[in-house]
Amino acid sequence: MPTIETHEHKALRTAVAALGKRHGRDFNREDLWEEAAKLGYLGVNLPEQYGGGGGGISELSIVLEELGAAGCPLLMMVVSPAICGTVIARFGTESQKQEWLPALADGTRTMAFGITEPDAGSNSHRITTTARRDPDTGDWLLTGRKVFVSGVDIADATLIVGRTEDSRTGRLKPCLFIVPRDAPGFDRRHIEMELTAQEKQFELTLDDVRLPAEALVGDEDAGLLQLFAGLNPERIMTAAFAIGMGRYALSRAITYARDRTVWNTPIGAHQAIAHPLAQAHIDLELARLMMQKAAHLYDEGDDMGAGEAANMAKYAAGEACVKAVDQAVHTLGGNGLTREFGLASLITAARVARIAPVSREMILNFVSHQTLGLPKSY
Repeated sequence: MPTIETHEHKALRTAVAALGKRHGRDFNREDLWEEAAKLGYLGVNLPEQYGGGGGGISELSIVLEELGAAGCPLLMMVVSPAICGTVIARFGTESQKQEWLPALADGTRTMAFGITEPDAGSNSHRITTTARRDPDTGDWLLTGRKVFVSGVDIADATLIVGRTEDSRTGRLKPCLFIVPRDAPGFDRRHIEMELTAQEKQFELTLDDVRLPAEALVGDEDAGLLQLFAGLNPERIMTAAFAIGMGRYALSRAITYARDRTVWNTPIGAHQAIAHPLAQAHIDLELARLMMQKAAHLYDEGDDMGAGEAANMAKYAAGEACVKAVDQAVHTLGGNGLTREFGLASLITAARVARIAPVSREMILNFVSHQTLGLPKSY
């Protein structure tokens, strides 16, 4: 894989950074979403024949990272074009592609993603949301619960991970369904969060939600293949989100360390201030390299290789982000906790990358089992 970005990628970074700078930390989400869509950034990963840019997760991750570095990340980019758009582009029917991809690309429609459950977390083997066929009509009936689903209130539909019974084995296997926001029996409850974010979190209840046969995305028997087609981009984009946030915090700290003078010397001249900031920069750069590797492997069609790299990238980026934010706040001292400098709210936000969409402990489990070949503890 290339270790130096192409001229096209550098140009994309520069252009998106300019967009982010225009909107800044106090951005209006709807205005930024609309402008990013008009410039072609929201659908940069989607196929050209459906209104996208014809790129991949490599390009989309650049967009999210640069917006985050400017202080205005768009969380729904992780969900709508990266997860849902990718899954529909790879596995959707022609009708689903025609209906959803152009609208996801131009930002006129968005889609949420529901996998996590109260008792199962993201463990697809314990998901209890089930789909069964109505023998008389061929419709699907979907029943279950989901939690921590982002942006349901602003999404036109939610891509729900359920389970259907395999007719050959009787075992349940994961399947994906497009559930319109106004479907009867599909209810949502806002989850109050301490986290400061423009996108709200919801708990979903599905009570025999009736869906037409064409609501199923892809092959009923594909199972985990389709699911991980969405989860790997989610991990890569979460890494981009975290790296962008870490870069934003670090930039504010560097500026402060240059300008803040005590005893006629900028505090950044002192190694106790300078070295931790340098370490934070190094960690963010290393995390970006792993993210780029994961995106490259995914875009090249190496799902297995991308799975390992995406988990590592998400882990490295989450750790680097938390450390960068912590050091940035510490560099500013008391000012780091004021609303004026806009860093204190990132203390909570940075931890999201350690927790979601998969915890760092589960990533360590994955690496120890899948990469190192160690026995499972569960």
